[in-house]
Amino acid sequence: MNFVFNFPLYSPSKNESADAKFNFLAADLKSEKSMLAHYRREGENLEILGEQGYYTKNFTSLSEMVRHFMRENNIESFEKFVIAVPGPVIKGICKTPNLPWLLNSENLKSALEIPKVYLINDLEAMSYSFTQLGSDKFEILVTSDDKVRGNVAILAPGSGLGEAGMFWNGEYLHPFATEGGHTEFSPRNDLEVEFYHFLNKIYGIVSWENVLSKKGIYNIYRFLRDVGRHQEDPWLAEKIQNEDFVNVIQEVGHEKKSRLVNLTIEMYGEFLAREANNLVLKLKAIGALIITGEIPAKIFELINNEKFYKDFKISDRMEHLLKDIPIYIIRNEKGIIEGAAQYGAFIE
Repeated sequence: MNFVFNFPLYSPSKNESADAKFNFLAADLKSEKSMLAHYRREGENLEILGEQGYYTKNFTSLSEMVRHFMRENNIESFEKFVIAVPGPVIKGICKTPNLPWLLNSENLKSALEIPKVYLINDLEAMSYSFTQLGSDKFEILVTSDDKVRGNVAILAPGSGLGEAGMFWNGEYLHPFATEGGHTEFSPRNDLEVEFYHFLNKIYGIVSWENVLSKKGIYNIYRFLRDVGRHQEDPWLAEKIQNEDFVNVIQEVGHEKKSRLVNLTIEMYGEFLAREANNLVLKLKAIGALIITGEIPAKIFELINNEKFYKDFKISDRMEHLLKDIPIYIIRNEKGIIEGAAQYGAFIE
């Protein structure tokens, strides 16, 4: 593949021997289905030896899942384990409602009898995959002739709402995680006030994750259906009951068969632009905005790009900053585990 997307990310391998050789595992843990992969590093080369997905709740612990993976792939030993998790990592521990287990790096070292275990936020891990993206994996929404010379914001709606950044130190970008998806949503007009009250009755505190995640886009849909009184055709109700909601929105949106779906996509695009604006301003991310995740991968092409960009630039006094920021749409369903592998291969 011709790699044409390349941010100057900091590599943790600077002090590691160039002739290093070892096997290691990487994991992308999710609430429904998790992925494990076996890698081999030789010098500067990284090779995937095998990968497998598992339903997370079928295992009583991550250690049990890893041992099962080792048996299926005839793996006798490995030297490192890098685990991308959908939640905050604090002192090597991750406790999140998105997973059925508490994860502790020290306990995993003992249980798996390996010297090195790293927990890393999943969106932070994904950032490391941006060093190797081909032209089939990304779209340039807004371009700039300048090279990256500033912080980068990353917005990733999926099962949850991932938000991260990359700090520009004058030479390299350093990825870091945030929990910005859990900040509170605020309405801007009368319709959105109604939407806020609709969500407040369900959740109490209304976060941006309640608006932009998979459950969030469904919240928009049912608000427009139940409060806005837009018609839901019987065939559409049946599809939603029996199929993945985002897949239904993608399919029906392409076919332009439902005004309710069209309005859902339009409202979702407005909120996505606004939270992108929020994240960019808070990080002063003049280097770039990256939009990724499961939902944009499926429906961003249904969002009016010109309207999205116009909504993104709306600000009290910062439109001059927002209008010149490059915006990229990245579609890479394996970005998290590939990024975790890059991190694992080159961290000491």
